[in-house]
Amino acid sequence: MKSTLLSIWRFYVEGFRGMTLGRTLWLIILLKLFIMFFVLRLFFFPNYLNTHAKDGDKASYVREQLIERGSFGEEGD
Repeated sequence: MKSTLLSIWRFYVEGFRGMTLGRTLWLIILLKLFIMFFVLRLFFFPNYLNTHAKDGDKASYVREQLIERGSFGEEGD
């Protein structure tokens, strides 16, 4: 079992060492992931719940919003 895992590890390590274009592509992929998950999140997805919940009571704020938004369709029935 140990030798099998070790041989698999060596296979991948040797494969990554032999890459020339692949390293550049992996760098581009990692850079894009960083931009998508960290930079864009800071600017386009603000923490709405922390700014609108009073006294840190997030659960009651969510409950109130769900009840309020769910009751719109019941008035006309």
